[in-house]
Amino acid sequence: MRNVLCIWGLLLLLGIQVQAQSAFDKMSNIKMEKILYRVSQEVERMPGSEDSPGRWQVAFMERLLYIITDENANRMRVMTPIIEEENLEEKDLKMVLEANFDRALDAKYSLYQGFLWSTFTHPLEELTVEQFKDAMTQVATLANRYGSTYSSTDMVFGGEEEN
Repeated sequence: MRNVLCIWGLLLLLGIQVQAQSAFDKMSNIKMEKILYRVSQEVERMPGSEDSPGRWQVAFMERLLYIITDENANRMRVMTPIIEEENLEEKDLKMVLEANFDRALDAKYSLYQGFLWSTFTHPLEELTVEQFKDAMTQVATLANRYGSTYSSTDMVFGGEEEN
């Protein structure tokens, strides 16, 4: 019995180590920029990013995405503007709030500086390459589906309306 517990403990320990992200796997501005050049049609560092790296605008899925990071705060954001807030109708405001619950998934609708945005935020270091690429896709899809399905993917998470 003791041997079984030891083996089980060892497997559990190994499983935890396999899931842990090594220091080499942590997302950084350098790694993020390499990914952007692989997946985007156009990549440009935003003005002022010479002194403050981690600010890009990229062409992706027919959208202009802004990617902003703060390595010191361990945060990142992907976002794209959709429509000026003054052109946002009440029915659409209700739809984006409902979509944030069940159809927007990891991307969300946000109001900021007079615009409706599609946004995604996440801790930077813990972000994987696949999560980053998925975040870009969800942000662009959510923006592109504004006015129709208001969804970032084809999946709906637990909020289907009852008739």
